[in-house]
Amino acid sequence: MELLDVLLGRPLASKEARAERIGPMAGIPIFGLDALSSAAYGPEAALTLLIPLGAAGVAYILPITISIVILLTIVYFSYRQTIEAYPGGGGSYTVARENLGPSAGLLAASALMIDYVLTVAVGISAGVGALVSAAPKLQSHTLAICLGILVLIVIVNLRGVREAGVVFMIPTYLFLGSLLIMIAIGLMKTLSSGGHPTAVVAAPAMPAAAAAVSAWMLLQVFASGCTAMTGVEAVSNGVSAFREPTNKNAQRTLTIIIALLIVLLAGIAYLCKAYGIGATDPGKEGYQSVLSMLLAAVAGHGWFYYVSIGSILLVLCLSANTAFADFPRLCRIIAIDGYLPHGFSTVGRRLVFTQGIWVLAALSALLLTIFGGVTDRLIPLYAVGAFLAFTLSQAGMVVHWRRHGGEWSHILINGTGAIATGITVAVVLVAKFVEGAWITLLLIPTILAVMLAVKHHYERVAEEIASTEPVDLTKIEPPIVVLPAYVWNRVTREALRFVYGISHEIRAVSVEAEENSCSAFRDNWARLAEQPARDAGLPPPKLDVITSPYRRVMRPLYDYILQLAKENPTRQIAVVIPELVKRRWYHNLMHNQRAAILKTWLLVGGNRNIIVINVPWYTEG
Repeated sequence: MELLDVLLGRPLASKEARAERIGPMAGIPIFGLDALSSAAYGPEAALTLLIPLGAAGVAYILPITISIVILLTIVYFSYRQTIEAYPGGGGSYTVARENLGPSAGLLAASALMIDYVLTVAVGISAGVGALVSAAPKLQSHTLAICLGILVLIVIVNLRGVREAGVVFMIPTYLFLGSLLIMIAIGLMKTLSSGGHPTAVVAAPAMPAAAAAVSAWMLLQVFASGCTAMTGVEAVSNGVSAFREPTNKNAQRTLTIIIALLIVLLAGIAYLCKAYGIGATDPGKEGYQSVLSMLLAAVAGHGWFYYVSIGSILLVLCLSANTAFADFPRLCRIIAIDGYLPHGFSTVGRRLVFTQGIWVLAALSALLLTIFGGVTDRLIPLYAVGAFLAFTLSQAGMVVHWRRHGGEWSHILINGTGAIATGITVAVVLVAKFVEGAWITLLLIPTILAVMLAVKHHYERVAEEIASTEPVDLTKIEPPIVVLPAYVWNRVTREALRFVYGISHEIRAVSVEAEENSCSAFRDNWARLAEQPARDAGLPPPKLDVITSPYRRVMRPLYDYILQLAKENPTRQIAVVIPELVKRRWYHNLMHNQRAAILKTWLLVGGNRNIIVINVPWYTEG
């Protein structure tokens, strides 16, 4: 068994694709981790901005969370409609493209791609933040831990959708169970104490108020809290991953995810207010996550605390899987439309879109490195892309229902969703512009420009090579063959035998880098190449020796070939390159790479009349 099979699993045949489809139980960890895990950092992002208000700031978290839950409910009903109308998946991109036009579709795609990259970076950094909160000594290793976890997630995703679902199922349900138990215990203690529970482990004292509440501050808090809604579009993007009945299974999965998220967000907000728990400054000594303080306040620092913190860490890190499930699928659909390289649409060994996984991993690693793996630095970039995609999707659905005679209730739901998320985009953009949202505004048109350039390239190439004319088999001449040769050996001999099979007009070329260095080769060529050709009644191969006063080898040979092509504009020039192929990769270190260099130069700087042919000689050792 190969190492690759051990690491990534055996290759899956195309006929096994149906067996790789999933149901709601596996769909929750695959497509719901991003949304569910946001309960761990969404409320904290909001509370962090309330720190200047001191203890009084905690009172605002519940009404702000209620407003987020209302918006989340509107988006939920909208995406249920999207799943029903577009069972093929593609989510916001497909809906916007088909109803609002290609430009709107690409805008939605750009926003989603940024959102997915941030999903990976924010999820992993938030997970490591939870770990650092429980073990502060690890704070200096934050970035290294983030990148290590990213590598593990990439490997799991390369093993396929179904295996990823199985791997993530246990930590997902442990996370949900832990937080739901915490909320249940906290609610019982709160109700039994008349709304003023006593914390088992008291949270750090809130700082004194340093500012007064303002509408602008509350808008900023709302914008940060809206990061809890990212990921809810994931199911609509990956509908095709579900088994039959596809639509129903996708809708059930979405319903369960949203219901759980609402309970988590509302429960955490209520308990934070009841126990008087606010955020601590991230990135500074003594930092504790909101969930860490809440768990300690409700249940203390016993086994339940450490099991819960462990599950939070795992789920936050694994929430990146939602992006790894959706980003490659989105790239595949865009690539089929010609706006991304065709490699994104190619299915890999485990029936996943491997190229999309690698690109997402590389971009996420870059982002984690730039921001040092700190969640709070990444949050301001986060919600703009997600809500822009929401808005375009819902606006597209309004057009869809009007075109297809949909019921007025459908139009009302999607219209309300478009207006609500559109307003939220504006709020988030204004509130978070200085803190980093401007970066998203720059990235979206950049990605748009790249996708349009890719489309233009494919269209230009297709136009250039298109033909309906039959092949012309008249006036065919054999090519002029150029055979680079430096020494007489088996490789040169076999290459010459091959050359006589395609043409009798042969020009062997050797570069004399030092005085008289080719004299022995000239003698061998006359005796071992030209004479056998005459004996066989064939025209002897001509040997041209180029003198190189500056000891260069590749440049004179390259110039010779280009000049020959210029002198024979109506003839094909076949450059036959003999090459040693080494059995061991490290043997390449002991041989020059002239053959590879010459091939590259000719492919880059040549023209349509220059053909490069490789004649390999495989070494035994």
